[in-house]
Amino acid sequence: MTDSVSPLEALVTGRLRRIRRLRSVILSLLAAVTAFFALTLMLGQSFTPPGDVLQVLLGQDVPGASFTVGQLRLPRAVISVLAGISFGLGGVAFQILLRNPLASPDIIGVSAGASAAAVFGIVFLSLDGAAVSGLAIIAGLGVALLIYVLSFKGGVSGSRLILIGIGVSAMIDSFIAYALARAPSWDLQEAMRWLSGSVNGARLEQAAPLLISLLVFGGLLLGRRRDLEALRMGDDLAAALGVRVGLTRLLVIFSAVGMIAVATATTGPIAFVAFLSGPIAARIVGPNGSILLPSALVGASLVLIGDYMGQFVLSSRYPVGVVTGALGAPFLIYLIIRANRTGSSL
Repeated sequence: MTDSVSPLEALVTGRLRRIRRLRSVILSLLAAVTAFFALTLMLGQSFTPPGDVLQVLLGQDVPGASFTVGQLRLPRAVISVLAGISFGLGGVAFQILLRNPLASPDIIGVSAGASAAAVFGIVFLSLDGAAVSGLAIIAGLGVALLIYVLSFKGGVSGSRLILIGIGVSAMIDSFIAYALARAPSWDLQEAMRWLSGSVNGARLEQAAPLLISLLVFGGLLLGRRRDLEALRMGDDLAAALGVRVGLTRLLVIFSAVGMIAVATATTGPIAFVAFLSGPIAARIVGPNGSILLPSALVGASLVLIGDYMGQFVLSSRYPVGVVTGALGAPFLIYLIIRANRTGSSL
């Protein structure tokens, strides 16, 4: 006589299997980010032994390595990880909330708003440093609020928000082109460097606002992960499960935009990281739970790899945003073609 498994036991077993699968994916991605981080500290135009890298990280003075690792490689790697986590986590929050992989901040205009403010500050106000970053953060939040208000009609429709965001982004891009055309040569180079998305010249002091942003806004997002998962099944079902849909939407949008704005103000708009991280993480995780943390780790990996490729792998040196843009544009076309062939939504 064979033992039969009750539906409840099967449900519990399946849930435990999914939890174990999600944990193994997160640990694997964390190990990958750690490995990429370590390699960027050791490998460059010259090789630095792991022992020397460790001594520098512990604050010891190592001739040659203290400058190469401590002043050049370490700030780039730290900013790359923090910015990548911010872009990845903020982007996937938008995509989950609006149930559309096109709903990332660099597609619907949030990053463009921050970029326009930075260019305006550099070209017309002769600002630099923290002043440009502060202006970019304010503008990013302001553009997000504008798009939210314009798309609100008895609630926020994902498709309506995306279409309005694309329109706003197009207008902002026109202003950026005008500003660049009017820019003096000494400001044009700085504006273009900022617009391309780069961690060149990164400093460890820049890590503090990124880390604070992640703790505050990232904490809010992760605290709402169950509500976000419920919203993936539709507003009506989420409301039936006790989710306060309106409040959750507002908190998620505010948190995601806050992270994206701070990251953009630090590195410039690193193209397509917010857009790519969620779909990549979803394919790795499968139907095994929340993809918030996996997307954050994928974002960190993309920026680390993209920056290293831009420095040492390609024939010339390119900012990280150029590399991620070259990867992201074909993926966007693939999504659109796939949706067109299957007749499904993006």
